[in-house]
Amino acid sequence: MSRRSLGELIAPRRLGGDFRWLLASSWTSNIGDGIALSAAPLLIASLTSSPLLVAAGAMMQFLPWLLFGLLAGSIADHHDRRRLVMLANASRAVIVLGLVVFLATGQVTVWIVLVTSFLYGTAEVFADTAGSTLLPMMVRPADLGIGNARLQAGFLVGNQLAGPPLGAFLFALGSFWPFLVQILCVSLAVILISRIARTQIPAPDVAADAAPAGTGHRIREGLRWLRGNAPVRTLVVIILVFNVTWAAPWGILVLYATEHLGMGAVGFGALTTASAVGGLIGTGCFGWLERHVSFATLMRVCLSLEVLMHLSFALTTSGVVAFVIMFGFGAYAFVWGTISTTVRQRLVPLPLQGRIASVNMVGVFGGLVIGQFLGGLIAQAWGLTAPWWFAFAGSAITLVLVWRSISHIAAAPPVLDAKDSPPEE
Repeated sequence: MSRRSLGELIAPRRLGGDFRWLLASSWTSNIGDGIALSAAPLLIASLTSSPLLVAAGAMMQFLPWLLFGLLAGSIADHHDRRRLVMLANASRAVIVLGLVVFLATGQVTVWIVLVTSFLYGTAEVFADTAGSTLLPMMVRPADLGIGNARLQAGFLVGNQLAGPPLGAFLFALGSFWPFLVQILCVSLAVILISRIARTQIPAPDVAADAAPAGTGHRIREGLRWLRGNAPVRTLVVIILVFNVTWAAPWGILVLYATEHLGMGAVGFGALTTASAVGGLIGTGCFGWLERHVSFATLMRVCLSLEVLMHLSFALTTSGVVAFVIMFGFGAYAFVWGTISTTVRQRLVPLPLQGRIASVNMVGVFGGLVIGQFLGGLIAQAWGLTAPWWFAFAGSAITLVLVWRSISHIAAAPPVLDAKDSPPEE
């Protein structure tokens, strides 16, 4: 395959040059985040043996979203979104640089790492919220699906497949090496996104009312719009509930894999890898799926497979079967993620993209926190398979309740007509 045809496959020319800069920046940033995904827990574990402090390191991924998610959405809707992404990513690089200084001087403590993780996660909230609004401003509504699929592929390769083993390898060379590479990745992401030429950010009508309205008013404005828009509101509720049911067994997955399935630590790591490989294949097939299968059908199939996955994990005692299930989970889960993001972006006006995206992410991480808490309680009381039964029952009931609504979500007309879409370059 020629270089030109490979480039066309990864980032079709019709999506424009700005999309390619966005894609390159996203992929580069995801590699840096993937490196930290393994290096940060390793660093915390090297500094403390306290399970509470190790768990606190993981919670730093969720807490900033719950505290600042809605604020980040409001800010993204009333400022230059490209510059916000650049500023937030530059802040992330500076924060990690501070950690590297502590590591290099031997002054690092677990509390410094936790504070660094919180600050980094907070900057990430603003970067991701503003970044999620850029794609709808660059491509036509009909191309949002393929654009989101390519961004998802970068997340899978960088954040899930390539980054974590690279981070572990670099940590073995020296505790500061993975974080130095992370700084380089995030800094390069800033440079790449600065090459985006389009400057219609923010939209003129947003800029006009930015001064008189306070942040609280803007957040309430977004929530009122969401409450009045049944398709997007239902989609957010589906995502919230399914994240609660998904997180309940996932919070104790390491114990389920090592104790119930007897797979050991290596087997547990291989399970997550199987999910990432399945997701990569799923996102790679998304273009074909989008052309041949309706979104309503795809959404119902993905959610139905989620229900069946929980049931299968509740019943199986075979590690081989678990690998197959996890591979399938990755395939349909990332197809679902691409569809839900695409549908939301098509249905939300550009001036509200940041606020509605932030409500969605607060729901995602709120669901994860609630689900993991419930999963721990359920497993403690009834055993390691009990959270899977809870997830099966909860997701099945939810699917029955929203089954008819899915057609309305998928069939809702985009807020942008083709004539309002960005021109092709």
